[in-house]
Amino acid sequence: MRALLALDTTNAWCIAALRRPGHDDLVRGERLGRGHAERLAPLVAGLLADAGVEPSHLSRIGVATGPGSFAGTRVGVAFTRGLALATGAEAVGVSNLAVIAHMADPRRTGRVAVIHDAKRGELVVQLFDRGGAIGDPERLTIEAAASWLRPLADNGVRPAGSGAPILRAALNRTDWAGGVLADGPDLDPRTLLDLAGQSDAPPSPVYARPPDAKLPGGAEPE
Repeated sequence: MRALLALDTTNAWCIAALRRPGHDDLVRGERLGRGHAERLAPLVAGLLADAGVEPSHLSRIGVATGPGSFAGTRVGVAFTRGLALATGAEAVGVSNLAVIAHMADPRRTGRVAVIHDAKRGELVVQLFDRGGAIGDPERLTIEAAASWLRPLADNGVRPAGSGAPILRAALNRTDWAGGVLADGPDLDPRTLLDLAGQSDAPPSPVYARPPDAKLPGGAEPE
C-alpha cells in the first residue's frame, strides 16, 4: 500500500496527516508553541503505527513550507527531507498561502487575497483565482498592502489570513464577514493533504523575510 504523509510545523501546532487509498484520513496534532523538533518524529511514528503503515510504504511526503515560524518551518522541511531520503518517498513542498486560499474557497470558484502577518509592520500577500496563484508572494508595508487590497476588495475578492484584520483596520472596512478575518488560521490537515498530493514544488522553506541569523561565512540558511 502506498501512502501520502503531510506535515505542518510552521505555526503553534505540530501536525501529521496520513492518506491511504480506501481508508479515512488519519490526523495527529499537538498545540506546542515550541518544541516541534522534539515532538515531530514521535508524532509521525505513532501515526504510522496506528495506521499499520511502514515508513517504506510512504510514496510521497508533503510539508508546509511557510511563511510561518522560522524555526518551525526549518524543522518540518529538514525532517521531510531526511524521511524521504530514508524511505525513498518523494518529498514536496506546499505553500501555507495556498492552503489558506483553499480553506477560504474550498470549491475554487472565486478569488482570495491571502494576507500573512509578517510582523514588524509588514505583510506577505498573494492573490489566488479559483485556487490558482496569481503571481508570487510579495512582502509589503501595511500601507502598500492596503493600496494593493483596496481595489480587489471593492471587486469582491475575499481577504483571508492572519494579516486580514490589520488591513481591515487600515482600510476601515467594517463590512467584512467575521469568518474572513480569522486571526492566524492554522492549516487544515486535509487541505494540506489535498495540495500535497498535487504539488510538484520542492520542499524548500519560504520565509516572510530574509533570516536575521547568518551561517559561518555570512551565508543565509536554506
